[in-house]
Amino acid sequence: MNIPRLKSLYIDIIRNKMKEKFGFKNLHQVPSIKKIVINIGLGEAKEKIKIIDIAMSELAAISGQKPIICRAKKSISNFKIRQGMPIGIKVTLRNSIMYEFLDRFINIAIPRIRDFRGIDKKGFDKYGNFTIGLVEQYIFPEVDIEKSDKMRGMSITIVTKTEKKEYVIALFELFGIPFKKVK
Repeated sequence: MNIPRLKSLYIDIIRNKMKEKFGFKNLHQVPSIKKIVINIGLGEAKEKIKIIDIAMSELAAISGQKPIICRAKKSISNFKIRQGMPIGIKVTLRNSIMYEFLDRFINIAIPRIRDFRGIDKKGFDKYGNFTIGLVEQYIFPEVDIEKSDKMRGMSITIVTKTEKKEYVIALFELFGIPFKKVK
């Protein structure tokens, strides 16, 4: 099995650049990506259960892995949700599949976003994880527009192995993620 392009780039070049730039003494101190979680909320699935099948097939095509169904933990009468109802789907990517998805996301999907001016740096949390919300799934070429019923948003969370925001920003810039330029 071949090593994904971004993984070999990380091992050969990015890790050494990060070690030199921030003065890490050990390669295990260098920030890395642990996993990528892709989540689609399906609130409209309470009326039409077929929506889950369509969204699952689209997310499986995008990620290369079968998603799992997330069910409601408790009933909420205001939203007409009962405990155990399907309300979303998610997939967690690790290792080679994670790097393959990140490569397709950076080089193919991000340039297809309409009116794209860069990814906002406000998506970081205090643990060094980065979340980006997408409005439509059609930016991925794997999604067949004829079979899709409607535009569906998703959130992509990239979980890293560090807690400092500056390390993660430097890591993502070396991977090629385009951030918004600050004026």
